[in-house]
Amino acid sequence: MTHYNPKAWFSFIFQLHKSDTFRKLLPMMVLIGLYTAGICYLELTVWKLSENSHVKNIPLMHSMVGFVISLLLAYRTNTAYDRWWEGRKLWGSLVNSSRNLALKLSAILKEERDTAFFKKMIPAYAEVLQRHLSDEEMSLTLFDDLTLAIDHQKHSPNQLAKVLYQKLLTLHDSGKISGEQLLILNADLQVFTEVCGACERIKNTPIPYSYSAFIKKFIFIYIMTLPFGYVFSLGYYTIPVVIFIFYVLASLELIAEEIEDPFGMDMNDLPTKKIASSIKKHIEELL
Repeated sequence: MTHYNPKAWFSFIFQLHKSDTFRKLLPMMVLIGLYTAGICYLELTVWKLSENSHVKNIPLMHSMVGFVISLLLAYRTNTAYDRWWEGRKLWGSLVNSSRNLALKLSAILKEERDTAFFKKMIPAYAEVLQRHLSDEEMSLTLFDDLTLAIDHQKHSPNQLAKVLYQKLLTLHDSGKISGEQLLILNADLQVFTEVCGACERIKNTPIPYSYSAFIKKFIFIYIMTLPFGYVFSLGYYTIPVVIFIFYVLASLELIAEEIEDPFGMDMNDLPTKKIASSIKKHIEELL
């Protein structure tokens, strides 16, 4: 995730970050400029269309559908941001539950061997979940002297949650924690699986293909028809105007595509790896 100062206006305007949509759209903007220049040349020099040509009225269509495309893009970006923000809230819940579980275990458990187990395993769940959501491979040795054999053919976070539950039941059977304490600890541990399921719902349910494809086609047709009518009023100045309109519309779609899956490795995705490291640091302090 990119960290920045929201008050630094000039840096936003004049600096090009590698995640900036301008950099990504530059080749397409050049093609749009050449296409617009070709239309301008044909209408002004080759065809020599008069002011009475019906082609001059094409912008009437753009004024009618412009409102529609603005609504579609606003809904698209809002939906994508909702997915991004929900993902952040879910990882916030994982942070809180990890801390609460560690706080309670530090007060309940007396043997260092037991606390050392949870000191390793609670942060391990956050790391496994982070790698699971970003489709990274997991090694067998996760933390120092703790080795966890993960079957990559099975659900990795579930395997780790199962180990945690089994350890709590073993402590209960040995009399180290009471039934009431087990229920209290179970509430925090249950959040782990709930967070995992909600994150998978976001990751595995993209925006419907037909909706995303329609917006792209709509933007393409809208941009391709812009030069025909604008030439009569702007002449060759139509070229930068059309390029700018394409940049604005296509940038909104690109931003929505990037943040709708917040668990990837894009620059604007959630810093899940950093959050997992933060969980590890806090759990080690508590246990």
